[in-house]
Amino acid sequence: MKLFPVYALNAITITKAEGARVYDEQGTSYLDFYGGHAVISVGHRHPHWVKRIEDQLGKIAFYSNSIHMPIQDELANALGRISGKTDYQLFLCNSGAEANENAFKLASFHTGRKKIVAFKKSFHGRTSLAVSATDNPALIAPVNETSNVTFLPFNDEAALQEYFKTDGHLTAAVITEGIQGVGGIQVATPGFLKLIRKLCDQSNALMIADGIQCGYGRSGHFFSHDYAGVNADLYTTAKGMGNGFPVAGVLIHPNIKATVGMLGTTFGGNPLACAAALGVIEVMEKENLIPHARDAGNYLFEQLRTLPVIQNVRGMGLMIGFDLPESHKNLRKQLLDEFKIFTGEAKPNTVRLLPTLTITRAEIDELLSALRTLTQGTQR
Repeated sequence: MKLFPVYALNAITITKAEGARVYDEQGTSYLDFYGGHAVISVGHRHPHWVKRIEDQLGKIAFYSNSIHMPIQDELANALGRISGKTDYQLFLCNSGAEANENAFKLASFHTGRKKIVAFKKSFHGRTSLAVSATDNPALIAPVNETSNVTFLPFNDEAALQEYFKTDGHLTAAVITEGIQGVGGIQVATPGFLKLIRKLCDQSNALMIADGIQCGYGRSGHFFSHDYAGVNADLYTTAKGMGNGFPVAGVLIHPNIKATVGMLGTTFGGNPLACAAALGVIEVMEKENLIPHARDAGNYLFEQLRTLPVIQNVRGMGLMIGFDLPESHKNLRKQLLDEFKIFTGEAKPNTVRLLPTLTITRAEIDELLSALRTLTQGTQR
């Protein structure tokens, strides 16, 4: 048997990782400004995170959700504390797509409606309804096609208001990333997020804040939506939640009532996943990683703006993107080949920076030095 080839792969085999660095078979060190797609939140193999998992393995790794597991309550309390959403409820699952699927179901159960509003360049996952709310037709199989999702322009308040005039009463939820990741690091304006909240309230629809990539402290706020001063009805989270261990969740407003059997998962919230997630929160709190993400990101942002060639620097915290002219479309490959630095991308020529929240000033300067070398002698 061979693997089903659905990924575009770099010809690199990573065998070890620590902090903000990964190492290949020959022991070559790579600086990781990609974070496995924004997954690595507290650094590769953080000692406390590793110990949390090891300690749990010595007790029990898995049982189904047919029993009470106190570690789930412990995680819910810790997540409420660090996010500030202490009165919300938590449903645990395995991935960002699964979290968004369950958020859509909850919104539909709660409102009795079918319609979902999503936005251009959004990415919400690859499962059934999540992929239908993702603005990429190439990912949508015929079985996923539905008339229940409407895509509106991102940050377009007039288009949103016009939609709600006619279809607000049919709408179960509006879902938006606070910062679009796959869409190229596009930041939702505070006014746009506030208008979503207002129109949802007026129409009795629910606001879903997709924090899969842009949440968990990466923006310098726990949820990137927080900077707008609004509360969503449902928050979805994954990626940085487990620092590489598969775990995800939906934070659910107390007004949304549960009934036995309305949601379910086999592996979601298993003891090992909860231990990994608790390890992440404990490191974030002890090392003050949310304010660090904000400060480190501000420094990186301002330094990037001084570099030639680099255009349209944008983002928040340690979720930053910038554009390249066609003349420098290979810069990301050069960073990897010549300087051993991993970065992310968005088509056509956007570079995405998604490092661990523990990234140091020296490691940021290493990236900046490489960028200066690759862009020297050219004009913005």
